Amino acid sequence: MVLEDSDMELVFEIEVAEHDVETPYGRVHCTMKGVPKGDRPVILTYHDIGLNHKSCFDTLFNHEDMQEIMQHFAVCHVDAPGQQDGANTFSTGYEYPSMDQLSETLPSILKHFGLKSVIGMAVGAGAYILAKFALDHPAMAEGLVLININPCAEGWMDWAAHKISGWTHAMPDMIISHLFGKEEIQQNHDLIGRYRHHIVNDMNQFNLQLFVKSYNSRRDLEIERPVSGGHVNVRTLKCPALLVVGDSSPAVDVVVECNTKLDPTKTTLLKMADCGGLPQVDQCPLPACPAWSVPAQHPAPASLPLTATAAGRTLTRATAVAPTPTRAVPEPTPQTTNAHVRTLTTWTVLWTRLPSLPKCPVRLVTLSPVHLTYALTFLF
Repeated sequence: MVLEDSDMELVFEIEVAEHDVETPYGRVHCTMKGVPKGDRPVILTYHDIGLNHKSCFDTLFNHEDMQEIMQHFAVCHVDAPGQQDGANTFSTGYEYPSMDQLSETLPSILKHFGLKSVIGMAVGAGAYILAKFALDHPAMAEGLVLININPCAEGWMDWAAHKISGWTHAMPDMIISHLFGKEEIQQNHDLIGRYRHHIVNDMNQFNLQLFVKSYNSRRDLEIERPVSGGHVNVRTLKCPALLVVGDSSPAVDVVVECNTKLDPTKTTLLKMADCGGLPQVDQCPLPACPAWSVPAQHPAPASLPLTATAAGRTLTRATAVAPTPTRAVPEPTPQTTNAHVRTLTTWTVLWTRLPSLPKCPVRLVTLSPVHLTYALTFLF
C-alpha cells in the first residue's frame, strides 16, 4: 500500500473479513468492513484501473471524519479480478471479463453477503461498472456516487491515441494520464510519484493489462435523459446519483456530458474547484463522501456560497433539486466555533440516508476551506 494510513488511533474496532466470491465470471475478491445492519444500507465501492480498493479508497475511509460513519455502516470493497494485493497472475489465454460481465458479478456478491441493495461509490472504470449494474438491476441500487464516470464507448480517435501511446509510453504512464490531469502531473510530483510506484510495484502487471484492455473495450451505456411527455421507458438511472469530478480532471468533459444524459430530478453534478483527478484522495473527506449517519449537528453560516451544479444549474444555499418533497427541510442557522475547524478541506458533502424520513430535496451547505464543510442531501 503506497498511500500513508491515517495516524489517528481508532477508538473502536471494525471487523474486517476478506472473501473470494464465486460469480458467473470467476472469483471476485471482496473486503467487508463492519457488519451489515438490517435497517441500514451497505456502501459498496469499486475502484478505477491502476488501483485497487486500498489505493483508491483507504485515504477516504481512514480519515478521522469518516470514523463515525464506519461505526454505523458496513462497507463492501470490491476488487476487479486480479487487481487485489498479492493477486496471482492469470494463466496465459485467460479471458478477462468484459465490463458488462464485471457488472454482472455484483448480484452474486450481494447474494453472497445477504444484501438486497447497496449504495454504490466508484471511480472511473468502477463507476462505469456500477452504473451498468444500476441500469440492469435498478432494485439493487439505492443510490450512486460516481466519480470520473465515462459512459461512452472508446471512440476511434481515443482508440488510435491509445495505440500510439502504447507504442511510445509504458503502461504506468498511460494510467497516470488517465487518473490525473496535466497540471497535477507537472506540479504534484509527490502524489504522482506515490501512485506511479504503486502501479509499478504493487499491481500485478499482467492482470492490470487485462483490466485496462477490458475498460478500453467498453460499450456505450446508451443512457437517455427522460423528457416530459416523452417515452416513459427510456434507459436511465432510476436511483439518486451524484456525479463528482475535479475541475482539472482529465474526465471533466465526459462527466459533464454524462450529466446531460441523466434524469435531472435525480442527478446532481458536483464539479470541484481546485481539485484534480482523484477527489477522494485530493480533498478528503470527499465532497461526495457517503456519510449515511446523522445530519450535521452544526449548521453552516448562511452567508457562504455553494459552487456545485445540479441539472445544469448553479446551486446556491437555498437551491433544491430533487423530487417534490413531502416535508420541508429547515433552514440552517449560523453557528460555528473553533472546535468545528477540524479539517482543512474545501468540501465535505454528506449524503444522508434516513429510511424513517420522507423524501426531501437536495440541500447543500458549505463552509469556507478552513472549516469542516457539511450538507444535508438526498433523504430518500
